[in-house]
Formats: sequence, structure tokens, C-alpha cells
Amino acid sequence: MQHKLNITSLLVFIAISLGITLLFFPGLLLAPDQDKALGLVIITIALLATSFIPEYLTTLLFFLLAMLFHVAPDYIIFAGFQSTALWLVFGGLVVGVAVMSTGLGKRIANKLAVHLEGSYSQLIIGVTLVGVMFAFIMPSAMGRVVLLIPIMLALANHFGFKAGSNGRIGLVLAALLGSSMPAFFILPANVPNMILSGMAESQLGLHVLFGEYLLLHFTILGIAKIGLIIFIILWLYPDKPVVTNTDNDIKTSPISKPEKILAVTLIILLLFWMTDFIHHVSPAWIALGGAIFLLLPYTVVSTEQFNTKINYGSLFFVAGIIGLGSLIKYSGLGSTLGNYFILHLPLSPDTPFFNYMSIAFVSTFLGLFTTLPGIPAIMTPLTAEIAQETGFSIKSVLMLQTLGFSTMFFPYQAPYIVVALSLAKEHMTVILKPLFIIAMVSLLILFPINYLWWQLLGWI
Repeated sequence: MQHKLNITSLLVFIAISLGITLLFFPGLLLAPDQDKALGLVIITIALLATSFIPEYLTTLLFFLLAMLFHVAPDYIIFAGFQSTALWLVFGGLVVGVAVMSTGLGKRIANKLAVHLEGSYSQLIIGVTLVGVMFAFIMPSAMGRVVLLIPIMLALANHFGFKAGSNGRIGLVLAALLGSSMPAFFILPANVPNMILSGMAESQLGLHVLFGEYLLLHFTILGIAKIGLIIFIILWLYPDKPVVTNTDNDIKTSPISKPEKILAVTLIILLLFWMTDFIHHVSPAWIALGGAIFLLLPYTVVSTEQFNTKINYGSLFFVAGIIGLGSLIKYSGLGSTLGNYFILHLPLSPDTPFFNYMSIAFVSTFLGLFTTLPGIPAIMTPLTAEIAQETGFSIKSVLMLQTLGFSTMFFPYQAPYIVVALSLAKEHMTVILKPLFIIAMVSLLILFPINYLWWQLLGWI
């Protein structure tokens, strides 16, 4: 353990040293403004990736250094506080407190547990598939975790999994990963998917169809990742469920007034989230409206609960992550790196497999510096040029981005992961190994298999 800590400390020291050097002496690697941005990004990512200090403290340090070194204007650095994502998280935190405090979460968990009782394997498989089902009916990853995580915590209590136990972590990760990773292969289910679709239409005049996207991506990568998620959770976080009798009173007791109010509120929120393509109201404002209603006097969440049970640290963290993405976009750092690597790859129509893997790897790499929604923003303008170099169709090159933004190594790349673990009060380190293993298996095994599938479909 001490050896591991020393290695982590050394890596953090090297990263911080490099970052500080670029902040004090900009222009060593790139343009001065981009060097400053790169230095701050290196420091922030190193601290977030290693959890060397608490995540909210890292984001506060990000804000401070960005302002002290004039890395970008304040409206860029603090863009997260103006983002709809922050208010979706806030609404989710209020809903989470309501679900746990009223007992509705326990009641739902008891109903769900009837169908999941048995082995731990059956429990993890069932929860993962519930997450996948939600990905098909609810278009917001953030909204999905906001609804699912409080229920998972109640389910963990039902099966005797205490805070910090493998079983509790396993249930949280099954719901989180099951509702998010396969969703990258379901067109309207995640933000990067929709950015890709929107930019394809606006910049290239291409329309991405739901069935076409599902067949191309979900058939191999989606199904394989569902199995991989289940296997990794069972391997890394094994446990044995023990059904407790502490919640029997909830099974038989009549539903209380606060539970009724909350249940109706959640149904209304879910209906609005599912039909956003009709009314075009952001999921954030739907969540905020629900939160305000639940906070009204004599409804569900009391003033004391609001002051003591809301995890405000997660709000700072989400704001910092969004600010980091805004900084990268503002500085042009992501575009510079993307252009550099793409233009220096030895692409040729005679090497289709190398072309395919190269574009997939570069897209994945860019996600480390742009967060996932930034990948289509950088790659789409390069699509025509890449197509000319590789001999691939423009649509094939466009679809290759999905391989990149569906593969992540660290929680900071996808803010909903941070939100889910904050709601569950679990440390970010619990997901590092699963993410790393899934990413490496994807890069080394699933991508090559997927290449054969694309050939069979005639896309390459």
C-alpha cells in the first residue's frame, strides 16, 4: 500500500511540476495561451485521476490557478455555474434526499428485490439490465443516475450491504455503468451522441438514423459491454446478499402522504424527461422545477434536510469539470492536439484496419483532454479530410467517433459518473479499475472485432 502511495505521489509531483512550469513559462511547447491551458489541464487531470486530494478541492484549485495566471476569462473558467448540467445535478441531489428520507426508495427497492432475490450474480445482472432499459426510454444519462442511485442505495440496504461494502459498490456501479455505457450506442441516449448527430446534419448534411446507429454500434459494442460490465463487477466487487427484515414494515404499511407526493412528482418528472423531443424543455429545468416543488413548505424535503443532507461538494466538482472543458475549447487545445495527431498519421486507402484503429485511438485519446462531448466537436470538422486520406466514406469516418467517446479512462471525462458516486457517497477510486479494464478491453479486443462487423455490413 505504501509502495502504491509513493508511486502515486511521484506521478502527481511530476505532473504538477510540468504543469507549473508551463504556467510560469508559457510558449515552451505550444502557443503561450495554449501552454497555460495545457499546464492547468495537466495539474487538474493528475489530481482528479489519482484522487490525491478530494475532488471538490481539486476544482477549487483549478478555479484559483486559472484566475491567478489569467489562463482564460472568468466567464470561461466559471462556465459550469451557468451550465444546465449544474442545475440538473442540484435537482438530482434534492430528489435523492427526498427518495431516501420519505422511505419511497425502500418501498421501490422492496418491490424490485422480489424479482432480484437469489444469488449476487442474479442481482448484478438484473440491476445492469434495468439500467440498460432506462437508457432506451430516458434520454439523459444524468437524469437516469439521479433516479436510479437512490433506489440502488435502498436496494443495498435491503440485501444487507452496508456503506463501503462490495455489494453496495457493485449495485451502484451496475446501475451507473449499465445505464450509461451501452447508451453511447443508442442514438438519443447520451449528449455526445446527439452532438455527433447534430453536427453531422449541420456541417455535413448527413442524417443519422436511430436504427442504423443501433445496428452499427449496439450489436457488437453495446452487447459486449453489457456482459463486460457484469463480469468486471462480479470479479472486482464480489459479495453475498443477506435479505434483512428491517424494511418489512414498509412492505405492509400504507403509503404515506410524503411518499405519494414524491411518487407523483417522480412520475411527472420522468414523463417530461422522456418527452423532451416534444416540448424541448431542458432536463435541467425539469429537474429544478421538481426540486423547488419538493422544497416547498409542507411537501417533502425540510429546510433542515436541505441544509444538512445535500452534497454541495459535488456541485463545485461538476462546475469545475464543465469549466475545464470550456477552457480546453476556448484555448483551442483540443483542436490543436486533434489536428496534430490526425494530420501526422500515415493514413492510406491500402491500410483500412490501420486507418480504423488509428482514428478510434486518436478519438479515445482526445477524450482525456476534452471530456467526451468535446470529441465530436473536434473530429467532425476533420471528417472530409480523413475520408479523403483513408478512402472511407464520410459517414464511416463520422461513425468512428463513437468508438472514441464511448471509451473513457477516468471519471472526470463524464460528469454523470461524478454525480452518481457523489449521490452514493462512494469514493471516485471505486470506478477507476472498472473503467480502465473496460477501456483496455475495448481498445485491444472489441474494436478489432467491431471492425469485422463493419466490414460485414459494408461500412469499410
